[in-house]
Amino acid sequence: MARPDKEAAVADLANKLRESDAVLLTEYRGMSVAQLKELRRSLVGNAEYAVVKNTLAAIAARQVGLDALVEDLKGPSALTFVTGEPVEAAKALRDFAKDNKQLVIKGGVMDGELLSAEAVDKLASLESREVLLAKAAGAMKASLAKAAHLFAAPASKAVRTVDALREKQETAA
Repeated sequence: MARPDKEAAVADLANKLRESDAVLLTEYRGMSVAQLKELRRSLVGNAEYAVVKNTLAAIAARQVGLDALVEDLKGPSALTFVTGEPVEAAKALRDFAKDNKQLVIKGGVMDGELLSAEAVDKLASLESREVLLAKAAGAMKASLAKAAHLFAAPASKAVRTVDALREKQETAA
């Protein structure tokens, strides 16, 4: 590539690194073009899978302050730029890697923190944001129901006591 082309590629990569919620790094050695197309289709929506030159990606990562990512840029590397929910993209990569052993998840970056391959796997095993929010809402609703029952208990106990006293007076009279 000519120098201006390389500068443009580095600027584009740096921009994507800045705008992404997470970046996941994979090695695709031995994968066919058809497999890469299938992987890209599985990531459509909230992530973009891009095969990158390691030297250009390293320069862009340093420009953005992601020096820790540079160490993993060895061999045929590809970056997954996640602009939505990182869990969904991590799940898609993990599921694809299960069926295609050539894809190796090397790590990534999320919120400026370096992720190891194990951390990406843990991220992929999380439930989606919607499910976690639903569980939290359910737990809060259960707590509120318990509190309402607790506050209503003395009143209902008083009503039962008054009814019992009334029945006792009626039977005594």
